[in-house]
Amino acid sequence: MLTVFLDFGSVTRGDIDRTVLEQATSPWIYHDNTAREQVAERIREAEIVVSNKTLLDRTAICAADKLKLICIAATGYNNVDLVAAAERNIPVCNVRNYATGSVVQHVFMFMLNFACRFVEYQQLIKKGGWQTSPYFCPLDFGIMELAGKTLGIIGHGELGSAVANLARAFGMKLQIAEHKSALSVRSGRTAFDDVICQADFITLHCPLSEDTHHLIGSRELDLMKPSAYLINTARSGLINDTDLLQALYSGRIAGAAIDVLKEEPPVNGNPLLDYPYPNLIITPHSAWASVESRQRMISLLADNIHNFLQNKPFNQITDALTR
Repeated sequence: MLTVFLDFGSVTRGDIDRTVLEQATSPWIYHDNTAREQVAERIREAEIVVSNKTLLDRTAICAADKLKLICIAATGYNNVDLVAAAERNIPVCNVRNYATGSVVQHVFMFMLNFACRFVEYQQLIKKGGWQTSPYFCPLDFGIMELAGKTLGIIGHGELGSAVANLARAFGMKLQIAEHKSALSVRSGRTAFDDVICQADFITLHCPLSEDTHHLIGSRELDLMKPSAYLINTARSGLINDTDLLQALYSGRIAGAAIDVLKEEPPVNGNPLLDYPYPNLIITPHSAWASVESRQRMISLLADNIHNFLQNKPFNQITDALTR
């Protein structure tokens, strides 16, 4: 089956083995990137289409007469018109739970930076502050230990659970947040507002939906301890960026670390990128991107294709069929 990967360059820089893909089906056409206006033409003859983030809208899907399967090389699927695919009986599948180790270590990289003040100490050294210090160890920035600190986890699925496991190894206290709108609190959970008020670190691992849009805004930031840090490696819309900036500038929270922005890449800029102080750390949506994670994603993608062709169960997305 002719298979077209629309944005293979978004998952590799020459460090990914494609063997499992080509064992699953052939021939393949790999495009490093595909502009929106190029999609329809590039998939016109395709029987299987693979996309990481390239938009597959109704026009493109309906123009691909031979299309039999859409594979998303990611977990999120908001780049595909699921309704249009369902109307043409084209299954859509994604890959899941492939980046857990990579995301979890990214979360702890953020927390360890705040605990050890890595950015500030690196800047101090580059400016000659250690070289000219009268002390063998300059104590300009307070260092703390993660042990004994309270970690609030909002979203306790695959990623949230894995973060919790590593936090236990660091000796942290855990609070797993109940849903914000819940009328009761399940065993093993803590009321949402209590987590916001009590945690030293808050990390977000929930999907973006109508219920979770701006889950963290001015109200929640006001409830946080002034010494607390907010971490988001999930989705940009979970936090109100304007409110976050105000909280940072006013010192209402100690800091934040963000791996996701509204527009990626931020070609039109973003006010968060203009914040000048080291207590806001921004990484370029790279939490998922270890080479092991990306290779695992390719293997799961190949499994989806193989299982589809063998009429076996695969990670089909059915949301459009149940709306």
